[in-house]
Amino acid sequence: MMLRIKRVPTVVSNYQKDETEETARRSGGCGKNCLRSCCITGAKLPLYAFKKLNKIDAENDVLAIEEKEPPVAFLDSLILGEWEDRMQRGLFRYDVTACETKVIPGEYGFIAQLNEGRHLKKRPTEFRVDKVLQPFDGNKFNFTKVGQEEVLFQFEASENGEVQFYPSAHIDVENAPSVVAINVSPIEYGHVLLIPRILECLPQRIDRESFLLALYMAVEVRNPYFRLGYNSLGAFATINHLHFQAYYLAVPFPIEKAPTKKIATSNDEVIISELLNYPVRGLVFEGGDTLQDLSNTVSDACICLQENNIPYNVLISDCGKRIFLLPQCYAEKQALGEVSQELLDTQVNPAVWEISGHMVLKRRKDYDEASDENAWRLLAEVSLSDERFCEVKELIFEAIANGEDSIENTADTMLKDPIEEKNTIPKRSHRTMVAGTQECVVQQ
Repeated sequence: MMLRIKRVPTVVSNYQKDETEETARRSGGCGKNCLRSCCITGAKLPLYAFKKLNKIDAENDVLAIEEKEPPVAFLDSLILGEWEDRMQRGLFRYDVTACETKVIPGEYGFIAQLNEGRHLKKRPTEFRVDKVLQPFDGNKFNFTKVGQEEVLFQFEASENGEVQFYPSAHIDVENAPSVVAINVSPIEYGHVLLIPRILECLPQRIDRESFLLALYMAVEVRNPYFRLGYNSLGAFATINHLHFQAYYLAVPFPIEKAPTKKIATSNDEVIISELLNYPVRGLVFEGGDTLQDLSNTVSDACICLQENNIPYNVLISDCGKRIFLLPQCYAEKQALGEVSQELLDTQVNPAVWEISGHMVLKRRKDYDEASDENAWRLLAEVSLSDERFCEVKELIFEAIANGEDSIENTADTMLKDPIEEKNTIPKRSHRTMVAGTQECVVQQ
């Protein structure tokens, strides 16, 4: 099965080299029309002000939308319209619409894309890969150095509770706006970056506020083909400046098709499940009394992984209704020499998109020989072992429980007593979380 990618007129160029003298005279400052203090004074950008919601609308998810097209949201059309404008202006490093893409036959339908030039034109990683938390370094590349032309719009909460759009709004330097910008080395159509509080120069680490912003974006776009992803340091983030990625893919990701088993429910009704029969072990979060409850639960889990130096990836799916949390160890295995030379030769760095089933391949040979078996072989190297995953779940549930009054065990299928049983466990007490066929015991 071949995928069709919508094409737009494109002038291919390798943007972000030194600007011309004419641009320097026009913009003043450093001449690159960047987002730093040298160029930002008096600058204006479009502003999309979103409405803060308490609940996620129960719309059809990505697995059920083939019957009818979802309604087009304004933010959805704004992203695509502005993204196509940047294509026409030649701001991308290559034409992603020229990349071959196919669905690999198999149970989940892994997606393969041939992108032979991306790793050559992409910025190199400039920091250690063995530490998830590292301080921001302004001397290295960060998003304040990009041209203002790459920024599509500011993305902020509305002050009056209603959605508003301003085609030209001053940049509030004092309050460090969040922005949506193009990824100049795109993986797919509409590939953008969400950069929370860009001028604060935050390192690549999730906090509650930034994760909630990403969830608001997923909800506001209202297109199940639009997913947001996050890569921590050590899990193939390449820039140590806080950002989420997002793009459109008009088929389900394989990970979205994988079965799950519910293992716990929080006091705020956030359901936590475990992935089954998928090459990478992970957790799935959904539900919650409010959007903030869901966001807080996931962000607390992410913060726990960061503080324990466990690399991880996150996929926000189904318009913000489902969130996949995927701890991984591929870079660690690479450093220890435990990855086969055959896999290393592919030069594939399995970040959130690859783990979710969208395999970005860099060699024609790997694309032509792409198979379900090869995809599983690569992703199996990414996954934590059963034993290690059990330990990580213990850490996560402890962090979540310490962030609320209690968490209740709902892994009913694993209980000896066939009668439905629910145990509410106080925050600071002993509790047991059942995972797979093992028991993970947490004692405080």
